[in-house]
Amino acid sequence: MILGMSLPAFTLLHVVLSLIALAAGLVVAAGFLSSRAMPGIAALFLWSILLATLTGLAFPSTRFGMGHKLGFVSALVLLPTFAALYIHRLAGAWRWIYTTGCLTVLWLNGVIGIFQAFAKLDLLRPHAQPAVIDAAQFVLFVAYAALALLAAGRFHPPPPRRLAIV
Repeated sequence: MILGMSLPAFTLLHVVLSLIALAAGLVVAAGFLSSRAMPGIAALFLWSILLATLTGLAFPSTRFGMGHKLGFVSALVLLPTFAALYIHRLAGAWRWIYTTGCLTVLWLNGVIGIFQAFAKLDLLRPHAQPAVIDAAQFVLFVAYAALALLAAGRFHPPPPRRLAIV
């Protein structure tokens, strides 16, 4: 039992949160390219990736594996990312911190997703050789790096509106 849930139910919750985060993250990344902040989707992405990270760290394990390491890195990256959006409202350099943070946790989720896909999906399991997994991770990283460079140059959303105090 984890948080009052059976292991299969907790696993399902974690997988659903991860898939929601992945889908919302791709939409947020596309928004970066067209300079749209999309606050609703961004909130869905950030909160679902945070919950996916925390649930991933809550799985029982006898060793501190790569998933745990990536989970801790993801949690650390999310701290300034949340601050950039919710405290600093993407002002100045916080726009870059937000963009880089979002894309980094999206990439880390993808890294874990690739390993899980090769480990769990019957279609991919026969091809789970180190060279194939490394090639998939390389393609993911190249796509992430290109997206990050494009987003850094294109994401300039208008400043958030402030309520006038009369």
